[in-house]
Amino acid sequence: LQQMAKSSAPHKPKNSAINASRLMKYSRARIFQRKAAYKVKKVKTPAKKSAEKAAAAAAFVVKKIGGDKNGGERKVYKKTPKSLPTQVASRKVQLRPKKTFKKHVRRIRSNLAPGAVLILLAGRHKGKRVVLLKQLESGLLLVTGPRKLNGCPLRRVSQRYVIGTKTRIDISKVALPERLNDAYFRRQRSAKKSAASAGGSADIFAKSDAAYAVSAERREDQAAVDKALMGAIKASGDGPMLRSYLRSLFSIKSGQRPHAMVF
Repeated sequence: LQQMAKSSAPHKPKNSAINASRLMKYSRARIFQRKAAYKVKKVKTPAKKSAEKAAAAAAFVVKKIGGDKNGGERKVYKKTPKSLPTQVASRKVQLRPKKTFKKHVRRIRSNLAPGAVLILLAGRHKGKRVVLLKQLESGLLLVTGPRKLNGCPLRRVSQRYVIGTKTRIDISKVALPERLNDAYFRRQRSAKKSAASAGGSADIFAKSDAAYAVSAERREDQAAVDKALMGAIKASGDGPMLRSYLRSLFSIKSGQRPHAMVF
């Protein structure tokens, strides 16, 4: 009796009207999604016999059967899954291929050309005027004081922290060593940090007595670049003025407006 009562109970529809004008609670698209009707394969009635055979073949799977008296193979009907997932898995659409940092385009401001005199705005040498030598592959600028004039050695600096001036020095005859690249200026990691990053046990409270020392090759490169750059400054018509200009520090006094200045 209970089974009969259950079978005779009216079926509750998935959609219902919410007012007298028969405005339905869910739209047709929402009901289509709730029923997951998009996952049911639609079998179209073929117009020709060849199409009927193709559809019949697509509805079956041929499986190999062992035994001499079993015919060798059998056709098994493709059944639809009994249950469908309640939530559709979202697909991540990749709009464009990912670019690594190495493949980024290194753009540089138009007033930052090799030989231009720049004003550093950050770092331990801020306020000093330096000479731009070239742009490295990472996009950073390779600059120097030269060190003989204002104490600024060969170093990398971002173009965000410099002001480009109109002063130019002809450095076409200045030959830079080929090893002056990003790897040349990369800081060497201490043994304590490298052991900690590798998962090893290192004493974090141990004080290392080894202080930073400038390598011999860096001293040689600095001396060679300074010598060539000083020769280029001397060869220009305003040698004494350029030397005093590079020695002086940039500063702003009261009443001066940086945005109104012409560098």
